[in-house]
Amino acid sequence: MAVSPAEALAEEVRAEVRTRGVDPQREPVAVRLLAEEATRRHERRSLTGAVAPLADEEGALGEIVARVSGLGVLQPLIDDPEVEEIWVNDPSRVFVARRGRHELTPLVLTRDDVRELVERMLKTSGRRLDLSQPFVDAMLPGGHRLHVVLDGISRDFTAVNIRKFVARAHRLSDLVELGTVTTAGAAFLDASVRAGLSVVVSGGTQAGKTTMLNCLSASIPGHERVVSCEEVFELQFDHPDWVAMQTRQAGLEGTGEVRLRALVKESLRMRPSRLVVGEVRAEECLDLLLALNAGLPGMASLHANSAREALMKMCTLPLLAGENIGSRFVVPTVAACVDLLVHLALGPDGVRRVEEVVAVPGRVESDVIEVEPIFTRVDGELLRVGGQPPHSERYARVGVDLGLLLSSAVRS
Repeated sequence: MAVSPAEALAEEVRAEVRTRGVDPQREPVAVRLLAEEATRRHERRSLTGAVAPLADEEGALGEIVARVSGLGVLQPLIDDPEVEEIWVNDPSRVFVARRGRHELTPLVLTRDDVRELVERMLKTSGRRLDLSQPFVDAMLPGGHRLHVVLDGISRDFTAVNIRKFVARAHRLSDLVELGTVTTAGAAFLDASVRAGLSVVVSGGTQAGKTTMLNCLSASIPGHERVVSCEEVFELQFDHPDWVAMQTRQAGLEGTGEVRLRALVKESLRMRPSRLVVGEVRAEECLDLLLALNAGLPGMASLHANSAREALMKMCTLPLLAGENIGSRFVVPTVAACVDLLVHLALGPDGVRRVEEVVAVPGRVESDVIEVEPIFTRVDGELLRVGGQPPHSERYARVGVDLGLLLSSAVRS
């Protein structure tokens, strides 16, 4: 296959980058200057007829920089603000998601392209991918999340998924503008976070759980100390006193792994006022419950099909921690620790919406935790229903008239 002028110039720039010891990921300005020099040399040579002139010098310059310090042919998709996610099923099938809908792009890669892209993306993450570690979760420099499954585990080709951090909402008021939640629902959730209630956000993949968790976390009062624990850094919210922690893979010797359970335990030694767990997937749910049971308000997200199923899942996951953990302990603990559940769903129109906000009053009957719906979506509209949140005294403590807040939600 013939090599394009931009590809040839990119190889020249790579050689120059290696010679000068430039880090292409951390010094993109230096890479661009080298690319500009290379294109000027090419244009001077074209005047002698030695090479063909560049048809689009500015376009070639952008391609060179993308190939050397960016993500090559994927860089335009990374730069596109409408693209929320990119995934490569095989080199000839590259998909994107725009506003919740899937599209097949015309991009066609090669095996070498995919391998080089993965190596480049992992270079700055401190994480590795090999036969002993065929899966990897990592954070890209732009804040985007990378997930890779190595060839051999996935059929025929390495599967790549890049979930971009598209910051369309930073506060609950932004979610109102996006149609995710009503003004009344946002006001109630904001008051509940300020009052110190423990909130669990549930939903399916791409339902907007992390965005909701970010917006809820932005309502935490500034005088409180926040500690967050995640598999990979995804939470991004403004707070003056916040420590963020993420897990770590085991090294080549099989040592040094830091799991989410360890982070949740360590967070309690850091004098937190609030604990935020990015996503609960396994036995770390037990450690979260123990932290909440000690009186520490917290928030977390997890995958579930409804608020009720999220509650059931929180009663099941702690059982993975060991045979000595039983439902007789877990169920009443969940009922006592979780105050609110916010369930989201991705609609067929690509809009993420709050489907229900459910209160957990703390009562258990026949090993079933009672719930009280506060807001429920009916005929496409999020409506106030009859439930009441627990701990009304906490609302009063922060100056919120809970009765007035909920009665105004009915009127609106």
